[in-house]
Amino acid sequence: MLTDTLRQLFRRDLHRLHQEITQYHHEENLWLTAPGIANPAGNLCLHLVGNLKTYIGAELGGVAYTRQRDLEFSAKHVPRAELLRQLTETTQLVDHTLRHLPASRLAQEYPLLIFEEKTSTEYFLVHLATHLAYHLGQVNYHRRLLDAQPAKQ
Repeated sequence: MLTDTLRQLFRRDLHRLHQEITQYHHEENLWLTAPGIANPAGNLCLHLVGNLKTYIGAELGGVAYTRQRDLEFSAKHVPRAELLRQLTETTQLVDHTLRHLPASRLAQEYPLLIFEEKTSTEYFLVHLATHLAYHLGQVNYHRRLLDAQPAKQ
């Protein structure tokens, strides 16, 4: 069933995001930018949390959540422990919501108009999974480019 596949993919990629955030050698580097890199890993993490809590947790799971999208990109220096806590909470919320989502709901129209035209819930969930994977790749490159260990002498 598609919801089982999506649960596995969201768990996998949210776990990978958790690992990426954990692997930064220097916590302050989560917030670095560089020419051509507008969004630091910390903000991408906050953005993914807000995105999934809104579109899966609130809209499909009925969990109370008020998104503050501007803060996802403007907040700075949120402690790593807080980012990891929010990721864990989001992973549990997404998994719980998808586990209890009736298969019949997938073919139904997604409750919010996100794009120019209405989409099915199935389409939008696949979009959310690919959106997560896209930003996960950005975080991976951000870490490898901007969090280099100093050379051992």
